[in-house]
Amino acid sequence: MKNAEIKGLTIAELKEKIGSEQEALRKMKFARQVSAIENPMRIRENRRLIARLKTELTAKERQK
Repeated sequence: MKNAEIKGLTIAELKEKIGSEQEALRKMKFARQVSAIENPMRIRENRRLIARLKTELTAKERQK
């Protein structure tokens, strides 16, 4: 997800997306502990996406 797409989301959409991405990250971490996963770099990408979403959420909340 690109930054331009993230900036276009509303506060409610950002919160929903953060929740779903955190759930996906939790599942990926669990899968990694059980067995090897296809692409371990997806965990890093997912963490960084969550950080970008949270940053944009904070910026939008401060504007209001």
